[in-house]
Amino acid sequence: MSILITGATGLVGIALTARFREAGIAVKYLTRSTTGLRNSEDFQGYTWDPAAGTMDLEALKGVRAIVNLAGAPIAKRWTPKYQKAILESRTQSLRTLREGLRAVGNHQVEYLVSASAIGIYPDSETAYYSEADDQQVSGFLSETVAAWEAEARAFSQEGIPVGILRIGLVLAKDGGALPQMARPVRYYAGAPLGNGKQWQSWIHLTDLVSMFQRAAEDKWDGVYNAVAPNPVTHEKLISQVAEVLDRPLWLPKVPAWFLKLVLGQMASVVLISQRVSSEKAQMEGFSFQFCNLRPALEDLLGS
Repeated sequence: MSILITGATGLVGIALTARFREAGIAVKYLTRSTTGLRNSEDFQGYTWDPAAGTMDLEALKGVRAIVNLAGAPIAKRWTPKYQKAILESRTQSLRTLREGLRAVGNHQVEYLVSASAIGIYPDSETAYYSEADDQQVSGFLSETVAAWEAEARAFSQEGIPVGILRIGLVLAKDGGALPQMARPVRYYAGAPLGNGKQWQSWIHLTDLVSMFQRAAEDKWDGVYNAVAPNPVTHEKLISQVAEVLDRPLWLPKVPAWFLKLVLGQMASVVLISQRVSSEKAQMEGFSFQFCNLRPALEDLLGS
């Protein structure tokens, strides 16, 4: 089986590419860079420009499954211009892939698994969301995820089964949110954000990579929450980071109004509360290596 990955140079893409190659699965990837393409027997790069709707159709030849991870990072200030970039980088990448498949015609692609986000769920300190909770709420995050998933589901019109992984807070050693959260704690300046009661549904990078691999190999159909079985409140998350780093938390909580003043609309990323279930993935037989937060943090932050 040959796999095509978009977003292969991002945090998840790099780890997933390595996992597939270790398993003896050849990987093709799409990049907007026209220089430095890597090509070997099991790793080949091709150019594309989702904004223009163009791609090198050679990338699709011999591919059995596509893993879509493309999308602009959300951890930047949400100006109107950047909000447009966040949305279009997700929808246009999928649209370009689908149009590429149509252009190729007689392709061998049998499956698509696309990244998504738990940001589609409403903000709540009491609800416990499953994949069946699809009530649409207003707001940039939810509306972006809904449009993102609609573009992924459109592949079913081409006769291609579609899996969608709604990803929570990804915990990784060398990227993502964890190093940014740990840095002030490490220098004795850590504090919970907002009231600290907001739920954070997290997942260790190792488990997220395993879930994408399992979805691609078994052709999971439909939506799955890519989160660990035991979400925690933000206050619990920061306190356990402090415990693992052996640092005190002595500063008061950072008020929500201050975060909104500094970060604008992007403050919703750290203030929104979403407690999300992983039961559907577990019913598929998926086994998490890191079910609980403390071992995950010890693995990522321990000396």
